[in-house]
Amino acid sequence: MKNNTHEPLFHVAKRAALPWYKSWTIRGAALLLALLLSALVTTLVTGENPISVYVTIFQGSFGSARRAWVLFQNIAMLLCVSLAITPAFRMRCWNLGGDGQMLIGCLATTACMILLAGKLPNWAIILCMIVTSTLAGAIWAAIPAFFKAKWNTNETLFTLMMNYIATQLVAYYIIIWEVPKGAGKIGIINQQTQAGWLPTIGSYKYLLNIIVVAVICVLMYIYLNYSKHGYEIAVVGESERTARYVGIKVEKVIIRTMLLSGAVCGLAGMLLVGGTEHTLTTTITASRGFTAVMVSWLAKFNPVWMIFTSFLLVFLQRGAGQIATNFGLSASFADILTGIILFFIIGSEFFITYKVNFRKHAGKENGK
Repeated sequence: MKNNTHEPLFHVAKRAALPWYKSWTIRGAALLLALLLSALVTTLVTGENPISVYVTIFQGSFGSARRAWVLFQNIAMLLCVSLAITPAFRMRCWNLGGDGQMLIGCLATTACMILLAGKLPNWAIILCMIVTSTLAGAIWAAIPAFFKAKWNTNETLFTLMMNYIATQLVAYYIIIWEVPKGAGKIGIINQQTQAGWLPTIGSYKYLLNIIVVAVICVLMYIYLNYSKHGYEIAVVGESERTARYVGIKVEKVIIRTMLLSGAVCGLAGMLLVGGTEHTLTTTITASRGFTAVMVSWLAKFNPVWMIFTSFLLVFLQRGAGQIATNFGLSASFADILTGIILFFIIGSEFFITYKVNFRKHAGKENGK
């Protein structure tokens, strides 16, 4: 009798860990294919020279010294939020509230700058900004953390909804502090006195933020990889049952880790308001909390690799904007190119983790 059982054409199996050079070869090949496809789409849709488009992407970030500094500032802020949510992500606690926790840090910083101006010296105002922003971010993250630890609520939805509450709180206080009344915005805070403005290093406006984030990156790497807390986070992320079996208090780890995430997000908000923007809007975070999820995931929750993934995403975003300006194209076309490149980069992670095995020919299986 004939065997009517048919094997599938292919099946997907998980790979053993690849050497680093093989994984980066796959990523490099994916990036090259993405650039080739983007060039083809550009030529077919717009008739523009794809080489000119890629040169424009580079110019959008490095066309001048100011553009380069803005690029590094944007990388630093995205990296800071990515570092903030990574401890929770390593624990498999999906904190999507980075935007809200950052906004609350911005709000606390703004309150210090407005309410304490002229009452305290500048160093004292900055100290209050640091303390209140980190506390505000930590408290904002502690709310979903408590419910997660106590009743195992869905932290993804909880933290996501907290973002909207934070946005409305900021909108409320903007109305209270708006200058002039009825303007709908508060303008540059303490523009004359610069009370609460973080100091600049030489003539470099963004250098202090970059240095602070670099220090946070180093400390986070040490914390996650060489501390007892980092070990507990890793164990809880692998299996809560195993963590409980070895005596780790899972609820305590959840709350502690979320407090850390919220505190660093709040500090990022302080750097944004006190260091660069000197104002407050509901869109000041530019959705960095959501972009940070991609940065953290692409870097496999490794703080060092997050530097490179943050650079890639910010570089593409700024280049896409420059394309739209130089060629008179809509921002949508620039987003298409960014989407193609990100699609290939994210897709490459699949082929690093899994391999596709195709069905062998029946004749070969029978030795014919």
